[in-house]
Amino acid sequence: MTLRFARWGTAVAFFIYSFMTTVDRPAYLNQFGQPLRSTEAWLFGLIFAFGALGMLELMMRERAGIARPDYFKLLPPK
Repeated sequence: MTLRFARWGTAVAFFIYSFMTTVDRPAYLNQFGQPLRSTEAWLFGLIFAFGALGMLELMMRERAGIARPDYFKLLPPK
C-alpha cells in the first residue's frame, strides 16, 4: 500500500506542477522562452518516478504472492 500511495502521490505532484507551470509561465522559462533545466528535471523526473514506482510495486507483489487488484479497487481480491 505504501508503494501505491507513493506512486499516486507522484502522479498528483506531476499534475499540480504542470498546472503551476501553465498558470505562472514566465517563472518557469528562461529569457529565450525555453523551459528551465529545473522545470524539465521536475516534469520528466516525476513521470519517471511514477513509472518506476509502478514497476517496483508489481515486482513486490509478485515476490510476495499477492494477487493483483481489480481495476478501481484499493484492496486485492481474496
